[in-house]
Amino acid sequence: MPSEAMTTETYLEKPKTLAELRAGMTSGRLKAIDLATGYFERIEKLNPRLNVYLSLTKERAFEQATKVDAAAAKGDPLGPLAGIPLGIKDVLVVRGATATAGSKILKGYHPPYDATAVKRLEDAGAVLLGKLNCDEFAMGSSNENSAYGPVRNPVDTSRVPGGSSGGSAAAVAANMAVATLGTDTGGSIRQPASFCGVVGVLPTYGRVSRYGLIAFASSLDRIGPFATNVRDAATVLGVIAGHDPCDATSSPAPVADYAAESDMPVDGLRIGVPAEYFGEGLDPEVRERLEGGIAWLKAAGCAVKPISLPHTKYAIPAYYLVATAEASANLARFDGVRYGYRSAASDTLSAMYSHSRDEGFGAEVKRRILLGTYALSAGYYDAYYLKALKVRRLLAEDFLKAFAGVDAIVTPTSPVPAFKLGEKTGDPLAMYLADIYTVTASLAGICGVTVPCGATKAGLPVGMQVLSAHLKEGTAFRVARAVESAQGQG
Repeated sequence: MPSEAMTTETYLEKPKTLAELRAGMTSGRLKAIDLATGYFERIEKLNPRLNVYLSLTKERAFEQATKVDAAAAKGDPLGPLAGIPLGIKDVLVVRGATATAGSKILKGYHPPYDATAVKRLEDAGAVLLGKLNCDEFAMGSSNENSAYGPVRNPVDTSRVPGGSSGGSAAAVAANMAVATLGTDTGGSIRQPASFCGVVGVLPTYGRVSRYGLIAFASSLDRIGPFATNVRDAATVLGVIAGHDPCDATSSPAPVADYAAESDMPVDGLRIGVPAEYFGEGLDPEVRERLEGGIAWLKAAGCAVKPISLPHTKYAIPAYYLVATAEASANLARFDGVRYGYRSAASDTLSAMYSHSRDEGFGAEVKRRILLGTYALSAGYYDAYYLKALKVRRLLAEDFLKAFAGVDAIVTPTSPVPAFKLGEKTGDPLAMYLADIYTVTASLAGICGVTVPCGATKAGLPVGMQVLSAHLKEGTAFRVARAVESAQGQG
């Protein structure tokens, strides 16, 4: 039963910060087991409509919550996420839980280990609620590519939540988890966070271990948190960041106190505004909200200056060559032999491979595998993939030059607010072009935060993207927190 001093319902009336929840648990007013129970009840109520969770990990969650309550009762020190209910995108493996990556081809797969990021969350006391819906193998910008049905945006259920981490963003927006983990390859944390009106973080490439992540594009994939506010997102990132010997690409650089850095004033920071991100194709209301956010930063003491990132126009073609080529290589392992879906309509080994992959993969995944295989094929490698890598370097150099003169760069996260379900499914190119403001940072390897920056007249959230140089997450958090504070939030 809930604590008599403070009912769980009180904590579920509206999203609470990590600090508020921890205060409740350390004081004894709130029990972790009651909080977990309350969240599972909320999931049971809302999930049929929103389709956010693909599976739940109740037994593991209650076991962890019981440990937290026992530690709190003894007065033992609690971890930074002790008792906090979190959700995990279904491209990250959780021991014993299904890991589908939103695909039919992995249906029924139960990994025997935890992803490093997942383990670090639980080591910090987090209570894992379950696995969250996503575009198949993280390929998509709307969460309509999942083999298990689309996620609906809690702000307006006729609209997409964004993708590929749509379930992770929607879970936080609907208060079906206090925070979640998602992944971002070309915008898959930042764009859904913007569409759902929550905070999403793209860490520097290598800042968070990818061990236990079902790969899409290995040189681009990153794991990051969603939360309702900047400080909580910074806290979660601080838990999962850091070197991991299981991931050769993880950075050995020490992890800063991101939450403390987010509290620092922004007076005197130099903010760059790139002309290329405010041109043709930007929705007028999104532009208006972003200009308002820039005005807030000026009022907070930031020096705002125009900058140029001249190779931005090449980012989309470069991204969709690099990402699809790596996807073609990574997804070759899913063949129906060792785990996951195997077609019954096969009488030879070759037919089994062909039928299993044809029946197991969805249309968008097949499209990207074919694009990537073509780009890597003999006679086309130099013309397409190698040239895309050269463009990627030019994009990275654009950012290096820009950060020599500014501390952070602000842009729209998406050129448009959340669109209607089904609106872009028949036009893959239009869906790809919507990633124009996010793929640049992905290719350059830099970090960023998207923070709510008002809403359209129809009430649809608008996100501001704050980009910082490699391993300068603290600067991005500071600027995002100033935008949040200007709206009376955070």
